[in-house]
Amino acid sequence: MTLVRCWAVGIVVLVLTEYVQMTLVHDPLVGPEGVGSFGAALALVHLPNLVCVVLATWAAARVHPEPWRDMPVRHLIAACAVPAAAQVLLLTLRPSVLDLAGAAFWMSAVVLLGGCAVGLLLDRLVWTS
Repeated sequence: MTLVRCWAVGIVVLVLTEYVQMTLVHDPLVGPEGVGSFGAALALVHLPNLVCVVLATWAAARVHPEPWRDMPVRHLIAACAVPAAAQVLLLTLRPSVLDLAGAAFWMSAVVLLGGCAVGLLLDRLVWTS
């Protein structure tokens, strides 16, 4: 039951932050035509997504209670399952991103891994202090 609570918190935070990111950054600045350069994609798509993944991972990790949070694998699953599931959902809904030679797949993978790592690091820093 503790994992379900962590995942529920992660889902809520991810959905809310992605909604804010889409309405404040993506739709007004990127629009349906997309971005023209790698730098614009990084600044307007990938970095805001990184913030969303960090916040979702951190929120899910924060509600993971003792004594289970001391089990590294269980804590990793509690904190990172929602962003990983969202990545799998994205890949199934947008097969064009699945092109392993394309930058979009690799950037989204880096955002997922980096966001989960930073979210867990933030949790560890806040938890120990």
